[in-house]
Amino acid sequence: MARSPPVLDRSAASSAPPTGMSRFMRRKPVERLVAETGRGSGGELRRTLTMWQLTMISIGATLGTGIFVVLGEAVPDAGPAVTISFVIAGLTALFSALSYAELAGTIPASGSSYSYSYATMGELVAWICGLCLILEYGVSVAAVAVGWGQYLNELLDGTIGVTIPAALSNPPGDGGYFNFPALLVVVLAMAFLMGGARESARVNSIMVVVKIGALLLFCAVAFTGIRAGNYEPFMPLGMAGVSAAGASLFFSYIGFDAASTAGEEAKNPQRDLPRAIMLSLLIVTALYVMVAAVAVGAVPWESFEGSEAALAGVLSDVTGQDFWATILAAGAVVAIASVVLAVLYGQTRILFAMSRDGLVPRVFSKVHPRTGTPRANTFLVSAFCGLLAAAIPLGELANATSIGTLFAFGLVNVAVIVLRRTRPDMPRGFRVPLSPLVPLLGLGFCLYNMLNLPAVTWLVFGLWMAAGLVFYFLYGQRRATLANEPATPPVPSEK
Repeated sequence: MARSPPVLDRSAASSAPPTGMSRFMRRKPVERLVAETGRGSGGELRRTLTMWQLTMISIGATLGTGIFVVLGEAVPDAGPAVTISFVIAGLTALFSALSYAELAGTIPASGSSYSYSYATMGELVAWICGLCLILEYGVSVAAVAVGWGQYLNELLDGTIGVTIPAALSNPPGDGGYFNFPALLVVVLAMAFLMGGARESARVNSIMVVVKIGALLLFCAVAFTGIRAGNYEPFMPLGMAGVSAAGASLFFSYIGFDAASTAGEEAKNPQRDLPRAIMLSLLIVTALYVMVAAVAVGAVPWESFEGSEAALAGVLSDVTGQDFWATILAAGAVVAIASVVLAVLYGQTRILFAMSRDGLVPRVFSKVHPRTGTPRANTFLVSAFCGLLAAAIPLGELANATSIGTLFAFGLVNVAVIVLRRTRPDMPRGFRVPLSPLVPLLGLGFCLYNMLNLPAVTWLVFGLWMAAGLVFYFLYGQRRATLANEPATPPVPSEK
């Protein structure tokens, strides 16, 4: 029998001829992405992270401001049905988490969904995804840091009877001039990250254990104050309120993908990354639903209006004393600090990957030879996030973060479908069940939640995208590593 000619695997081409639209559609081969893992200018990232540490990074990046702070903004929209809002946001995260798990085990690169998009949909889509990730990670660091200051004041008031003046603990437009605590927590996280990935992971793991303990303590104490009447009316503003709260509460799930940004520092990324992503999401979702159900049962839902330290307020109302609220505030200070640490880590690794590809300046991929960390990258990102946190109110930051994340998650679901079609025989440590149905559901949930965000958030998102595209066309597309290499022919593969 005559042997059929080899089929050209065009996804494995290192670059397309730089003419017309092909300049923006060039893809980076999966094999090259994997081969380059850990490499930076001046040194290499070190593979030191275990599955436990990867799981703790994802929990650390996720479990924090969403339940300690943003809950107070969501309950006035959804009422006691805020538990359903958490489930809606959790389902969106779950479908996308399945896609992340497959791609993280297949392409264990630091760039997360940016790298997945580069390998499947081309450079321009990857750049857009990178913009979304910068919005997700960079802006959420600032948003989380804003919430940290509120609980720090609760802790100071409950222990020594002193609080930081509003002028120095709130941003302009929110009753102050400069949010000093928000800047402080970013600087502290930066100091830990400068020391190395393994050392930072150990500190983060301790913080995660503390904050899980704080939330379990809250449930135990607040449970004594539950009254059946507080659950009525269960859905005071109807399904529209539940949907609006679900869109804003998606902010609470941002960060479960943080383990995927550690792909180049994991000891066994193909095995451990999918497990860490799914395990962290299950733990976080269970805690969110449990805490929300207890909180709205312990106090009337109307009392959450305007509260930025909602859980501490619940304990004060239930017990009639400040002791338990002070204990919770101490746990929240640790909890939210760990989110800043883990999310800041993820942001630096995404920019590391984009810099290695030439799309952003090379300084972001420079690795310190002694610590094996991108120190200059860490300093620059921390400075930006710290100043943003000190100057912008929490609500606007949270919504901007949500829309960027939802867009990036949507692209990850599309990337799974594309890679299944273009590289069906690639070894995968985890496979999304019922593909392409599940990725399509993930994409649909992302679009649904995006449409429920306010118009001003879409305006900010549009302006951010426009500015990012200008930068790409003026800088990124010309400096891209693939743009400055000769085109290579497609690699024949046997079919």
